[in-house]
Amino acid sequence: MKTAKILAIFLGLALLLMPCVSRAATVKLSIAAGPPTTKVKVTCTLFNAQEAVDVYFDTTDLVLVVADGQGKFSAEMKVPASALPGVHWVTAVGRTSGKAAQKPFTVRTEWPQFRRGTKHKGYNPYENVINRDNVGDLEEAWRFASEFDLQFTFSSPAVWRNKVYIGSLDGNIYAVAAHTGKKVWSYQTGDAILSSPAVAGGKVYVGSDKLYCLNANTGALLWPFATSYIISSSPVVAGNRVYFGSWDQKVYALDAKTGDKAWEFPTEGAVESSPALANGRLYFGSDDHRVYALDAATGAKLWDYTTGAGVKASPAVAAGRVYVGSHDGKLYALHTRTGAKVWEYATGSDIISSPAVAGNMVYVGSGDSKLYALNVATGSKVWEFLTMWNVHTSPAVANGVVYFGSDDGNLYALDSQTGEQLWTFYNGISITSSPAVVDGWVYVGSQDHNLYAFNLEAGREDIAAARNQKGFSRPDPALLIPDLTLSPNPKGRSKNKDEGNP
Repeated sequence: MKTAKILAIFLGLALLLMPCVSRAATVKLSIAAGPPTTKVKVTCTLFNAQEAVDVYFDTTDLVLVVADGQGKFSAEMKVPASALPGVHWVTAVGRTSGKAAQKPFTVRTEWPQFRRGTKHKGYNPYENVINRDNVGDLEEAWRFASEFDLQFTFSSPAVWRNKVYIGSLDGNIYAVAAHTGKKVWSYQTGDAILSSPAVAGGKVYVGSDKLYCLNANTGALLWPFATSYIISSSPVVAGNRVYFGSWDQKVYALDAKTGDKAWEFPTEGAVESSPALANGRLYFGSDDHRVYALDAATGAKLWDYTTGAGVKASPAVAAGRVYVGSHDGKLYALHTRTGAKVWEYATGSDIISSPAVAGNMVYVGSGDSKLYALNVATGSKVWEFLTMWNVHTSPAVANGVVYFGSDDGNLYALDSQTGEQLWTFYNGISITSSPAVVDGWVYVGSQDHNLYAFNLEAGREDIAAARNQKGFSRPDPALLIPDLTLSPNPKGRSKNKDEGNP
C-alpha cells in the first residue's frame, strides 16, 4: 500500500513535469501588422527559467531579455525603419536551451482617407521603397476603368488592407485589389461622387447624394445619412465619429457605427472642404470665405478667420499651425488655438489644392500652373515648379519625393527639397485626384476615367526576385547568429540601429 502511494506520487510529479519538458516554446505578438517603426510587444513562454533569450526581426538580433522563473518574458521590439513591405518573421531563441518560437509580422502602410491622416498632412513618413534615387524607374503596373466610361474627378484613392477605394462620376465607389487592379466590388450611390472615401474599422465612408457607410470588405450598405444637398466634402474618421461638410452649408458629426447625428454646425456657404482633426479640434473652410475651428466633441465654435474669397481647399494641421488655401490665391498659416494669422503667401491664382506638410516645408498647388514649396515657419518661398496648366490636385509627400498632378495631363514626381523633376507620367487629360503613396506603390485617379497604379517592379522580375531575398523567407532559428554585444534589457526594448527618423 505504501509502495502504491509512493508510485502514485511519482507518477503525478512526472505528469506535472512532462508538459514543461515536451511542450515547445510559444510566442505572441501584440499586433500582427503595421508600418516600419511600429512598437510590438513580444510575449514568450516555456523557455528555461532565467534563460537569456534573443529576439530577432528576420535575421537581425534586436533584443536580449532574461526569462523569469517560469520561463516567460515580455519584450518591446520596434520594427526597423528599413523593413520593406511584406511578411517578416519574429523569432525568439533561448541561448542555452536552443528552444525557439516564431511568429509572422506583416509590414504594411495604410493611406486610409483623404490626405492620409486626420491632420491632412498628405505625408507618408513610413515609405522606404521609392526614393529620390529610384523614383525615375516607376512604371505603370495597372489601370482600372470605371464601368460607365465616365471620368474620375476630384475623388482621391484611399488604400487599406491591400484594397484601393475610389469614387467616380458614374456614381460608383469602387474597391480594387491594390496589386492587380481587379475589381473586388462596387456600390452605386444616388449621384456622382466627388468626395474621397475614408476607411476605418472595417467600414468605408463616402459622400454623394448622401453620406454612405459600407462594409469595406463586401461593399454592403450599412447605413446612409441624408443632408439637404450633395456632399463633396471628404469625410474624416476618428474614434467613434465621422465628420464631413455638405453643400447645405453645414458640417456634421455622426456616430461612425450607427450614422446617428451627434451635432451639426451651420455656416453661411457650401462646405466643400474636408475637415481636419487635431487635438480635439475640427478645422475646415467654407464658401462663406471663412476658416473655422470647432470643438470636435460638441460642435461649438472656437474661432473663425475670414479670407478674401471662398475656401474650398482642405486644411492641413502641423506643429500648432493650420495651413489652408483660398480662392483669393493665398495660402494662410493660422494659429491652431486662436486663429490668428501667422503668415500668408500670395500665388498668382486661386488655390483649390490642399497643402501637404512634411518636415520644414509646406507644398501647395495653384491655378497659376505652379506647385509651391514654402518654409512652414515663415511662409517664404523655397522653390516653385511650373507646369503647363492649373495645379488643382493636392500633393503627396513620401521619402523625399513630392507627387502631384496637373491639368496639363501629367503626374509629376519632384525632389521635395529642390523641386527638381525626377519623373513624370503623361496621360493626356487632367489629373485632379490627389495621389496616395503606399508601400512602394503610387495610386492616382484621372479624368480619363482610369485609376492608375505605378511601382518599381512592373514587368521587372529581376527587381522582385532581389527584393524577395532580403529577409522575407522564414529564417531557420538554428542558423541565427546572436549579437554578443547586447546586454540583457529588463524592459526588453530593441536597439534598432537603423530605426532613424522616418
